[in-house]
Amino acid sequence: MVVATEAKSIRTVERWIQGLMDCKPLSEDDVQRLCNQAKEVIQDESNVQTVKCPVTVCGDIHGQYHDLIELFRIGGPCPDTNYLFMGDYVDRGYHSVESVSLLLALKIRYPKRITILRGNHESRQITQVYGFYDECLRKYGSAKAWTCFTDLFDYLPITALIENRIFCLHGGLSPSIDSVNDVRKIDRVQEPPHEGPMCDLLWSDPDERIGWGLSPRGAGYTFGHDISEAFNHNNGLALVARAHQMVMDGFLWSHDRHVVTIFSAPNYCYRCGNQAAIMEVDDHMNYTLLQFEPSPRTGEPTIRRQTPDYFL
Repeated sequence: MVVATEAKSIRTVERWIQGLMDCKPLSEDDVQRLCNQAKEVIQDESNVQTVKCPVTVCGDIHGQYHDLIELFRIGGPCPDTNYLFMGDYVDRGYHSVESVSLLLALKIRYPKRITILRGNHESRQITQVYGFYDECLRKYGSAKAWTCFTDLFDYLPITALIENRIFCLHGGLSPSIDSVNDVRKIDRVQEPPHEGPMCDLLWSDPDERIGWGLSPRGAGYTFGHDISEAFNHNNGLALVARAHQMVMDGFLWSHDRHVVTIFSAPNYCYRCGNQAAIMEVDDHMNYTLLQFEPSPRTGEPTIRRQTPDYFL
């Protein structure tokens, strides 16, 4: 009986994935089921989730569903390829619902093959301003689906560690965190606070100025070469991989290659003209950065209004 129930559950998730691969949003009831099942999978994951090689590391998606499908075409389908996504699945793009639903369904179906971290946009407050809340209202007629998704976001891991050598997170470093072990002590199951270590991990950015600086974003910090070099040295790391910033080539090395920024939403906001990238890490910890262009789109509405851009 248990085997039959598990087989039925797998078939249901595979049906969800099949529909989502055709950009068909789940029903509101299925969104609730999706989020409940995803919570069961991710709630026991660590604040510093362990990831093994080989793995492909991805940056922001921001609801650009067709570009997410292009990413899977370039990098290989899940579960054939292991993936690590570093947050910001929703807001700004037209298809946040379908994008985050697909990633969560893949996480449920292949929990060891895909790691999904939290970004600063996986937040109740941010999604009410930058599009996801409005998209849920438009597609479901109520905020119920948005509530399911944002309640789930509280459980997403906030960092990952590839083979104890590559520290992956959405934003950047924090003056409150000296070691990777400090991250394990954070109570992550909450709406991201406006300050403190969890906020910094989701919001901070590398900078050319040394030391810590106040972030122009209004949350988190800027951190210089000296900070990232010391953090990597003290923690036995080769690299900090992060997302959070649109970069024109899709990736950007900083701080003498102590930090790499990866951004996976090409032509961000459908107007920035940037390339996107993903980073393949092979069995020997060699990095390969693959760039890709926007996917052709059909059936998307024209832009009727611009969303606010606290920094695009």
